[in-house]
Amino acid sequence: MPEPLLSTLAALPFPNIDPIIVQIGPLAIHWYGVAYIVGILFGWWYAKRLIANPRLWGAAGPSMKPEDIDDFLVWAAVGIVVGGRLGYVLFYDFARYLANPLDIVAVWQGGMSFHGGFAGTTIAMILFARSRGIRVWSLFDVVAAGTPVALGLVRCTNFINSELWGRPTDVPWAIEFPNGGPFLRHPSQLYEALLEGLVLFVVLRIVTHVLLKLDRPGFVAGVFVAGYGLSRIFAEYFREPDAQLGYLAGNWLTMGMVLSVPMVLAGLWAIATAREARPSPAA
Repeated sequence: MPEPLLSTLAALPFPNIDPIIVQIGPLAIHWYGVAYIVGILFGWWYAKRLIANPRLWGAAGPSMKPEDIDDFLVWAAVGIVVGGRLGYVLFYDFARYLANPLDIVAVWQGGMSFHGGFAGTTIAMILFARSRGIRVWSLFDVVAAGTPVALGLVRCTNFINSELWGRPTDVPWAIEFPNGGPFLRHPSQLYEALLEGLVLFVVLRIVTHVLLKLDRPGFVAGVFVAGYGLSRIFAEYFREPDAQLGYLAGNWLTMGMVLSVPMVLAGLWAIATAREARPSPAA
């Protein structure tokens, strides 16, 4: 790896936005937590809009009602928080939490894994869909379509928190992060916000509203999963790996890449095997 550039050559200043929006005594509201809440609420609203639009679904329809998403909201929140936390514990800092198991529940200290949250939400969707007689893949599709907004918002708050910063670089937009050492670094959080958030949302919007692929259960979810995996693998080339893990091989392979490869393969499989839904006998 080339010698890191010192901050004396910094091209862009860090904005120093306070991670805490407001604090009243011991109660503090963080941008990070607000991003999760806004992202979940947007996903809830957007999924209901998709379900309520018959033009997007073809003859079979969505197999669910907008009211079902109201009930699923709590399931989704639990899946994201529990899965995200356990994923971080297992994949990113297991030794620490094995030595201090009570820290597992201290979510206010930070430490969430997208891959863990993805797994937790997937389990929640399967259980909820089966309990309601909903096509599981169709539920996957409507949830996946709005998820990039949440991802983009959370990545922006990672930037505000000066965490998960990038590798040392000499690009003109390099930034010296307050806790990233006296070096210029890629603002990799913003790269991820752009790719996993804005670009992926636009792609999924085209898939749902232009290509009208909601009539093929699993297609939209497959595009989301493969798209996220590819975006994450690309962004990992610019992101500094977690200090407790480092590189898994050479100076390029990271845990984020390893966990994203199965997502790309699973997403491509879902796209390739998606078939047009058939109307139920009741319909």
